[in-house]
Formats: sequence, structure tokens, C-alpha cells
Amino acid sequence: MATTAPISVNHLFPEISQRLVALLRSLGSAEWHLPTLSSRRCVKDVAAHLLDGSLRRLSLQRDDYLPSKGSGEPRPGETLLDFLTRLNGEWETAARRLSPQVLCALIEWADEELARFFPTLDPNGKAQFSVAWTGESVSLNWMDLAREYTEKWHHTQQVFEATARPSTIAERRLFYPCLDVFMRALPYTFRHVTAPQGSTVAVKITGEAGGAWSVTRIGASWLLAAGESVSPTARFTIDQNDAWKLFTKRLDRAEAIRRFPSIRIEGDGVLGSQVIDMVAVMA
Repeated sequence: MATTAPISVNHLFPEISQRLVALLRSLGSAEWHLPTLSSRRCVKDVAAHLLDGSLRRLSLQRDDYLPSKGSGEPRPGETLLDFLTRLNGEWETAARRLSPQVLCALIEWADEELARFFPTLDPNGKAQFSVAWTGESVSLNWMDLAREYTEKWHHTQQVFEATARPSTIAERRLFYPCLDVFMRALPYTFRHVTAPQGSTVAVKITGEAGGAWSVTRIGASWLLAAGESVSPTARFTIDQNDAWKLFTKRLDRAEAIRRFPSIRIEGDGVLGSQVIDMVAVMA
């Protein structure tokens, strides 16, 4: 069993974008308005959301552009989650004026610009954006870009599922990195869980793109490791097609178990159930 290492995903961004654009350009008019797994977003809203993420990053990070005061910052008393939800909603509402053809062209252009920009960043340099769902107040660029990859992967997969199209991004080469990044949220998920020293919770994601990870109680923290765990205190197993949905959706435990029947928990059920609470997205 080895501790987890940094993840490099720069080489995957062009391909994930090309697969998304090819999918979107194949859709009929009605398919753009099909509902996705997100209860409030249709396919067109998800495409607009992905465009927003690319344009915002290019403007803020590459071009060092700060929006006028009041338009790009939380309001008094507004939480980070509420702030992001509001920003996303404002953009999606405005983007409903755009045609699918315009959206596709803009996504293609913006993502090509990102693919040129990302390799210029020092992987171990301080990221402009921290990855809050890992509990980091300061993140390195490699983690921030890995988070960006998960955002693009899971929203693209939502569109495949909403339109009942066979996914072209479910192969291990593109899917496993997303799952591996999601697992970086495990220690933060267990941050308030008390257990005897050495207690270990193993997570197994089954399927061709799956893998094995674990968190172990060491001192006051939980340490993440990759690989199979021998005789863990609890073992949590889930199929890859359920895993990405579970970890990108806030569900209570009973609802998650009902919705995702591939979930199996062995050993300490209380400790193993904590994995269900892991969320690897912000909004």
C-alpha cells in the first residue's frame, strides 16, 4: 500500500473537451433540453456551466482580470456554496440566450486556450483556487487542475447519460483519474470521526476503471493511501458507475443506499457508512 501521489492530467484536457464537443454537436434540438442528474439543469445548462468554468479561469488566472467590485465576490453573509450556486445560476440563465451552435464553438475555443495555458503552470506552485472539498485552504496547481478535470469529466458524463448516448469517456484512461482525484476528499470526510489508532477504512470501486484506496487513523488525522488494504476495520465497495454519481451528489445515507444498490459495507458499519458522506464537488 502506497501513500497517494500527485496526479498529472494536463494531457487529458484536450481529449475530454473533444469528446464533449463531438457529443454536443451530435444532439438534436430536443436533446439539448433533456434533464440531467442535476435536478435543476438540463443538458444545455450543463454545457453552459462548463463553458463558464473555462472562461472564468482564463479571465481570472491567465489574464489576471478581476471583475468589478460586487460582481465576483460573496455578498455579506453569503456562504461559499451559496455564492457559487448564485454565480452558476446567473451564468446559466444568461446563456439560455445562446444557440447550441454558439455554445459548441465557444466551448471548443475556450478549452483549446486552457489546454495551451495549463502546461505553463508550475505543478507544485500555489494554486489561485484552493480545493475546498479536500479541506485545503491552499492547494498546489496540480490538485487544482485535477479538480478541474473531475468537473469536466463528470458533467460530460451527465450529458451522455441524459441523452442515452454510449459514453466515450468511460474507458479507464479517462475515467480512473477522475475517481482517483475524488478519493482525495476521503481524509476530509473523516475529519470529525474518532476511532482507535490504526483504524482503517478501505474503499473499493469495482469495474474496469476502478481501484482501491484507504484512510487510516494516525494521530489526530486520517491518512489516505492507494492500493488494497489487508484486514481493514471497515470495507466500502461500490460500482464505478454508481461511484461518480454518489461522490458528486449530496444525499443522506438512506437515500444513497436506496439509489445505489451496488454499495456494500463490511466490518464496522458505522465507520464504513461515513464514506457515503463524501462529496467531491462544491456546487
